[in-house]
Amino acid sequence: MTVTTVACPLPGTFYRRPAPGQAPFKEIGDAVAVGDTIGLIEVMKTFMPIEAETAGTLQAFHVDDEEPVMAGQPLYDIDV
Repeated sequence: MTVTTVACPLPGTFYRRPAPGQAPFKEIGDAVAVGDTIGLIEVMKTFMPIEAETAGTLQAFHVDDEEPVMAGQPLYDIDV
């Protein structure tokens, strides 16, 4: 298996949950299918879903929930 680091596509704020008080989209160790939502990036009150482009197992997050991120910054690792 190969661990791939996925970079943030745009600057904003990263959210692991669809809304406050709700469960995260994915947890470390979860299976991920192509198209699964991993999180959201908020830019000027617009929420853009971060969807998996490859299937595998989520290994790690490089940013915390509600943390500011920059384009190109490592976001999460997936074991494909």
